[in-house]
Amino acid sequence: MQQPFRLITIPVSHYCEKVRWALDYLKLPYVEEPHMPPFHRFLTTKFGGKSAPVLVTKDGNVTDSTDILKYLDSIVVSDSKIYSTNPEQRQQIDELDEFFDEELATATRQWGYFNVIDRKKIIQDKWCQGVPFIEKLLFPVVYPLMRSVVKKKYHVNAESAAQAYEQIKSIFVKVSSLLADGRNYLVGDKMSAADISFASLAAPILQPPKHPSNSSNLQELPAKMLSEIKEIQETAAGEFALNLYENWRYER
Repeated sequence: MQQPFRLITIPVSHYCEKVRWALDYLKLPYVEEPHMPPFHRFLTTKFGGKSAPVLVTKDGNVTDSTDILKYLDSIVVSDSKIYSTNPEQRQQIDELDEFFDEELATATRQWGYFNVIDRKKIIQDKWCQGVPFIEKLLFPVVYPLMRSVVKKKYHVNAESAAQAYEQIKSIFVKVSSLLADGRNYLVGDKMSAADISFASLAAPILQPPKHPSNSSNLQELPAKMLSEIKEIQETAAGEFALNLYENWRYER
């Protein structure tokens, strides 16, 4: 039996969800160690990472979500791989994965934080899920500081959130066009890293019911945010991602 990996996470992070999904989909054993900001830095720095996720393995520590997926792909049998061995399909997967990492993930994070960072209860529910008791206890102390850090670090304001939402809509138009030929997956005829990346990094604006960190009641969210979530959910790409969560987001 393979020794379980250690996965250091911020529970609500969509980059962490990307790795969790891959581990669950590949049925690889792991122990998740969730922490809220800024406490996650004590462990991620120890293992060579600037932020979460960090995967601790016998082969070394992997500190980027895409690098983690590629590492996991390298240790599973050929039938389970999430990166195609076909060179053309592999290039398509790599390009989509990078696009979703750099464009979609940053936009959904910026949009999401703008809508909820000033709502203490929602942030507490999201950041504290499963974290050590002492971190939950200290949330009221660190929240005011971390709220300011998040706003500054991710340039969270009304103008940037509006731009992020337009960017998200544009990305979903592009993905919807890929799906227009009736394909079941973004690349090839089976689940790949491209599908996992798209659905997990889109999760903040899709709020899929099967997301493991989806702890809050949607009706607690601001009305405008709910309206924008609904608009994205009803696109072809939104329905595709929600179906991926429903059918392929295995629970441990």
